[in-house]
Amino acid sequence: MSVINVILSGGVGSRLWPLSRKSRPKQYIPLFENSTLFQMCALRNYGVVDKIQVIGSVDNYELSRRDLENAGIKDFDEIIEASPRNTGASIAFAAFSAQPDDVLLVTPSDHVIDGIESYNEAIQKAVALARENYIVTFGAIPTRPETGYGYIEHDENYDVLSFKEKPALDVAQSYLTSGKYLWNSGMFCLKASVYLYELKQYAPDVYLAAYNAFAKINEGFLPLEETMLIPPLSVDYAVMEHSKIIKVVPFDFDWNDLGSFESLWDYMDKTGSGNSGRNLVLGSSKHVEFIGVENLILVETEDAILVVPRNQTQDVKKVYERLEKEQPELLK
Repeated sequence: MSVINVILSGGVGSRLWPLSRKSRPKQYIPLFENSTLFQMCALRNYGVVDKIQVIGSVDNYELSRRDLENAGIKDFDEIIEASPRNTGASIAFAAFSAQPDDVLLVTPSDHVIDGIESYNEAIQKAVALARENYIVTFGAIPTRPETGYGYIEHDENYDVLSFKEKPALDVAQSYLTSGKYLWNSGMFCLKASVYLYELKQYAPDVYLAAYNAFAKINEGFLPLEETMLIPPLSVDYAVMEHSKIIKVVPFDFDWNDLGSFESLWDYMDKTGSGNSGRNLVLGSSKHVEFIGVENLILVETEDAILVVPRNQTQDVKKVYERLEKEQPELLK
């Protein structure tokens, strides 16, 4: 009965454009003393699990291999998706490849976590619950009325009651005041057989199509034709919002999903890893002066410049979506 860290690495990091591109999403950018988020994730879990498994895209699996090699991790498995079909199917592929009683620790590859002792304690609690046939999610204890995260509602026994989408500010404040909500970290811990049972019960179309695609896997590569028949449902919609066996493990270690330039700024301020001052410049080798303005972020790459107010960085995704239609070459 192994514990397997399933690293999901297929995201594109659209809210960190133009730094994050399809050819090198944010988890592969060496932002932290020449380390990438993907490397930090793998190294963080390497000592507490029995195996590393990467679920990645045909577009970035070579980046994953390079990062693992540079991190000194040679023993890992990989499943390479022909096209992204969301996390419901990705976790199913990992479960199909595992033994029924194996515990899967499912982690995104783009999180920053500090406080490794507290992190390891949370993992141990989650693994114990997973072995009791619960599906376990991890919830960060909120410190502010954050509108950029989803929330998990729980009772006094930490049974999950509901999942909430990213709220408006007043709703986020009510969540914070109630003490019954945690930030949804997007990390999970579950037995392979339990996940597949729940997926088959609540999203049978995803289960069957993922099973048919996995049946034709060839040296780690999934087939395109069968993959495109998989409904693109997230694990939240496919399983988590329906299952009656979900527990949440609350945590207070430092966690940041770096989903926006604002969260990157916050992290750099907190750790002293950047000199942001009243404005923040990323990616530019030029000297930049700001006059009469504060809380602006300037991002420069070879082919693009982005200027965005600190409190509007979630809207970068809208720019990404527009460019996908109008100038897709700027996303490569």
